[in-house]
Amino acid sequence: MITIKTTQRKINVNIGSLKKNARTILGLLDYHDFELNLFLTTNKTIRAYNKKFRSIDKPTDILSFPYHPDLQPGEVIIPKLPNDKHLGDIIISLEYVKEDIQKLKTTFAYRLQVLLVHGICHLIGYDHQTDAQYEQMQKIEKKLLEKITEKTQ
Repeated sequence: MITIKTTQRKINVNIGSLKKNARTILGLLDYHDFELNLFLTTNKTIRAYNKKFRSIDKPTDILSFPYHPDLQPGEVIIPKLPNDKHLGDIIISLEYVKEDIQKLKTTFAYRLQVLLVHGICHLIGYDHQTDAQYEQMQKIEKKLLEKITEKTQ
């Protein structure tokens, strides 16, 4: 199940499309029946989360909180309990995304797709702390983005 909660009212988002993309990504990763929570918010709110959990006192575009924090890239989650089918939570600041799209020369919808893929990759063990990790994560993100872009056209 994919749950999407939004606490901001200024920026319109196609929740149905976002949910469909999330479902597609999870399917491509063979996590069809896993749970994912998306929280769409403001710079102020994501800044508070960033400060509390990462000790960084500024807003960011996305934060990911994996339910399986020790999962390694490519490792498959084998649920032993019902809660093990929870991938985790993703928080996205729609304000940050909107500010970023001009700089990145992209659309709001595409940027949300990129961030959704990025966040889900973090939930399944990928990271970008080192160059090797970054390269590995970029490879899977690119592959997933190509697939969901194909499905939305």
